[in-house]
Order: sequence, then C-alpha cells, then structure tokens
Amino acid sequence: MTDERSKTDVSSDEVIRKYFDTVYKLALSQTKNQTFAEDVTQDVFVRFIQNKDKFESEEHIKAWLIRVTINCSKSVFMSSWFKKTVPLEEDLTFDSPEKSDVYFAVQDLPLKYRTVIHLFYYEDMNVREIAESIDVKESTVKSHLHRGRMLLKNKLKGDYDFV
Repeated sequence: MTDERSKTDVSSDEVIRKYFDTVYKLALSQTKNQTFAEDVTQDVFVRFIQNKDKFESEEHIKAWLIRVTINCSKSVFMSSWFKKTVPLEEDLTFDSPEKSDVYFAVQDLPLKYRTVIHLFYYEDMNVREIAESIDVKESTVKSHLHRGRMLLKNKLKGDYDFV
C-alpha cells in the first residue's frame, strides 16, 4: 500500500484559466495598482506551479491562491524597490459612474475591510470560505463585512438613493 494521498489531478493551465481573474482582481484590490497587480498575479501562479503537487483538493487550491495573493500583495509594499518608486496616476475606465464611485469607495477602505468586501461581493465567497482563506475566525469576517459596509454607506451617502 502506498502512502500516496489523493492529490488533485488538474493541470496548471486549467487552474490559471479558472482563477486568473480572481487572483488578479484581488491583487488589484490589495495594491490599487494595475502593474503591481500583474506582478503579484504572475508571482502567485509561478509559486502555484512550483507547489502544484502538494494540493489535495480544488478548495485547497483556491484557498491557497487567495492566501498567497494577499501575502504577495503585502510584500510589494514591504520591498525596498516599492519604497523608492513614485506612483503614476492610472486611468481606469468604467461602464458607468456608479461603478467607478463604488470601486473607488471600496479602494478607500482600510485593507482588512477591503479584502473581505472584495472576496464576499466580487469573488462570491461565503463567510466560512473567507475565514479559511485569510486565516481568521468567521466572527471576524462578519465584523469586517459589517464595518466595511457601514464605511461604504457613509462614503456613498447622498450619492445614491439606495444607500
């Protein structure tokens, strides 16, 4: 009898196709910069390819990708290279003014709220999945979602009737 665990049998290409948008959008949400988000996305998938034999399930892959994306995004700000750069304004285009207002309001949230808001609303993850992905308690995720929503409501107050 072998000690071989039931590993996932998905190809790197499949994983990259399936999770590219998730990783990129999360990196963009974290870094607020398209170039940094592209770099983080590339780093995450390189690390995935290097470690792909260690995953036991599809859920394990997704949680790992999210965790590594957050960590790589944080490391961008810690690098000495980043501290020496001067940011250029990026021209982001949106389909409607509402989308741009909401996008920028979300981007102005503190990182801990921005992360859970992004994962919940943009990646359709539930509270349990978010808690597992970012290694916090479910109650913490719920609290961050609530506080993030309140901050968004205050930022967007007066701009929209539905707020």
